[in-house]
Amino acid sequence: MFDSIAHRYDFLNHLLSAGMDRRWRREGIRRLGVAPGACILDIAAGTGDLALSALKGRPSLVVGVDVSREMLIRGREKFDGVRTPVMPVQAGVEDLPFPAERFDAAMVAYGVRNFADIQRGLEEVFRVLKPGGKFLVLEFSQPRMPVVRQLYFLYFNYLLPLVGRIFSRSSFAYTYLPKSVGNFPSPEEFIALLKESGFREAAWKPQTFGISILYLATK
Repeated sequence: MFDSIAHRYDFLNHLLSAGMDRRWRREGIRRLGVAPGACILDIAAGTGDLALSALKGRPSLVVGVDVSREMLIRGREKFDGVRTPVMPVQAGVEDLPFPAERFDAAMVAYGVRNFADIQRGLEEVFRVLKPGGKFLVLEFSQPRMPVVRQLYFLYFNYLLPLVGRIFSRSSFAYTYLPKSVGNFPSPEEFIALLKESGFREAAWKPQTFGISILYLATK
């Protein structure tokens, strides 16, 4: 599915979020606090927008993992001429091909809901993080304010799939999106999953009326 929409993925992300996705990513990287020389794991990396934001912190290496080969190929074009090595790896988060305690930080933007096994994926992230390493998660959620919630559901369930289908030519991908968000755990439930996976100091912060949630946890 993601291979089929890779050619329009960035354009539709920015269009369908009215550009707010850029701001959400920047805020996430700011709170993650990338240290110079850090080794960072970008999970469900897609075309590399989150990795691109992280480069401002001057890490020594960013490894971008995704199951979609086409997404990773599209992403490589963004890093031509960049000094920091950005290494794409095609793999699933449930079985990361890295040794334990390899990374200083890990991050994922709008990809956890696509994990085949969320608990297993979180446990793998915990395994490859160094002690004290931070884990940033950005994920969509359902607003709780009544008026915003009604407008959100109208847009997310009707207009978004239509626009996505027109520009991506995929009849499924942008119908899948609202369904996957609806099936995702609530912020409180997801915090519980993070803690069950071993993380501590797990907290969440709503962004833009709760459309997006920023989670930050520490190993």
